[in-house]
Amino acid sequence: MDRVALRGLKARGHHGVFPKEREEGQTFLVDIVLGLDTRAAAADDDLTKTVHYGIVAEEVVAVVEGEPVNLIETLAARIADTCLKHEGVQEVEVSVHKPDAPITVPFDDVTVTITRSRV
Repeated sequence: MDRVALRGLKARGHHGVFPKEREEGQTFLVDIVLGLDTRAAAADDDLTKTVHYGIVAEEVVAVVEGEPVNLIETLAARIADTCLKHEGVQEVEVSVHKPDAPITVPFDDVTVTITRSRV
């Protein structure tokens, strides 16, 4: 399985369990790794035989900017579902970063990572 990765996709969303998070929103970062077979695309140098990562990036940002959810686990699952809608994508790893999470102690990041596949 080949991999196409997008790292650090940035979008503002209103996800979280606290009213302030829902009202004010915050920045989320998303990393995705798409698993697919790129041999045909490489052999023919043909974009239509692989995944268009520009379109995937736009779709992922739209999910983050879209309907609020309580948990970043739910957000990650929605992003994974969006990625798997692309015909050639067989599996996806999604990491959602919430660097401004409402935590009372010093921290660098909160991340949830999930892996989903067609199988």
